[in-house]
Order: sequence, then C-alpha cells, then structure tokens
Amino acid sequence: MNNKMRIITSRKMRRIVAVVGVLGLVVVWLVANPRSYEQIFTKVENDGAASGIEASASGIAENEGANGDYSAEATSAANVDGDYSAEATSVANANVPLATEILEKLEVKGRAPKTGYSREEFYNNWPTVDGCSLRQRIIRREFGESAVLDGCTVVAGEYDEPYTGEHKVFREKTEISKGIQIDHVVALSDAWQKGAQYFTTEVRYNIATDPLNLIAVDGRANQKKSDGDAAT
Repeated sequence: MNNKMRIITSRKMRRIVAVVGVLGLVVVWLVANPRSYEQIFTKVENDGAASGIEASASGIAENEGANGDYSAEATSAANVDGDYSAEATSVANANVPLATEILEKLEVKGRAPKTGYSREEFYNNWPTVDGCSLRQRIIRREFGESAVLDGCTVVAGEYDEPYTGEHKVFREKTEISKGIQIDHVVALSDAWQKGAQYFTTEVRYNIATDPLNLIAVDGRANQKKSDGDAAT
C-alpha cells in the first residue's frame, strides 16, 4: 500500500514539475519577445479575400518542393472539384436562354406611329413606396451596401454603371442628381409604339413603375439611348 502511494505521489510530482517547466519557458519567451502576446491573445481580423488568396498561393508554393506528391494529390483533387463545379455551371447555364436567342424570336415589324404619346399617358411623377420615392429606391438598389442615406435620399455611394461599364463613385448628393438618371429599359415611347397605346391606364402605369424595367444609369448614356428599342 505504501509503495503504491509513493508511486502515485512520484507521478504527480513529475507532472507538476513538467507543467511548471512549460510555464517557465512561456514566461521567458514572453519576456524576450514583449510584443508576442499580441500574436497569441489578440484576435486577428480578416483582411479580406485577396489576402487569403495570397496566403494560400504562398503556402502552396512553399509546399511544392518539400511535399511534391502531396501537392500533386491536392491539385488533382482540386481539379476534380473544379470539373464538378464547371459541370454544374454548364448545366445551370444550359437552362437559361441567351438574349440573342430571344431577340431572334421577336417578330420584326416597322414602327407604329408615335401619335398621341406623352409621358403622362403612363405616369406623372415617381410614386412613393413605403415612404420613399421610387427613384431613390432604385438608386439605393443599384448602389447596394455602398449607399449612404440621408433619410430616403441617397447622398453617396458607388456602383458599376451598366451602359458604359464604368465604375462610378459619388461623394455628394449633387453629383448623383447631375450624373444619374433612372432609365426605362423598355422606353415608354417605344412601349407606346409597340402596343401600350391600347393598354389600360393601370397597365401603362405598371410598365412605367415596374422595378424590373428601371435602372440607374449615366445621364449622358441614357440620353444617347433615348427611346431606342432592342434593334437599336
């Protein structure tokens, strides 16, 4: 019984000595490296996808020499995953018709007369939706998370302009007012000539205020587009 107690006590002492020794080494290391505690206890914020990609690329490059076989295996696995992703994307895209395919199905006719057209035949002003102007809602939608608001009004933001392809940055409300127009993708004049003149007032109003037919675009590009149709 005494021998067992001595063995247990001896084991406990060895464990205690080992723990104390490790703690002592940590203390010495921290003293020698006073800023090292930041690396251990300070949470590192994510610097973004770009830095992560760079780090991954760097790690792969470093491992290529020492772990050639493993890298080859990982690359092979990645390529397999890539094939599956490409296949899934291909299947998804196969179910979505191209705009050119749809255009080929449109009946070709001459323009009907513009007689009787006016913007007021569709609507008078931008409607208010949940307390905010539809114009401001469209701009906010296009600017996304970059939109800076003053109540309902977008006073700053940035986005990729769809007609010119330029990345637009707006720092003041006046820049948005001067540079941005809300365009009807299917112009109201074009719609009128293609049959909207025979629609009810309610249907024409829906055409003019449908968010799917509205985008925020560069003012000059919008003026150049004017009431051009799909052929234009």
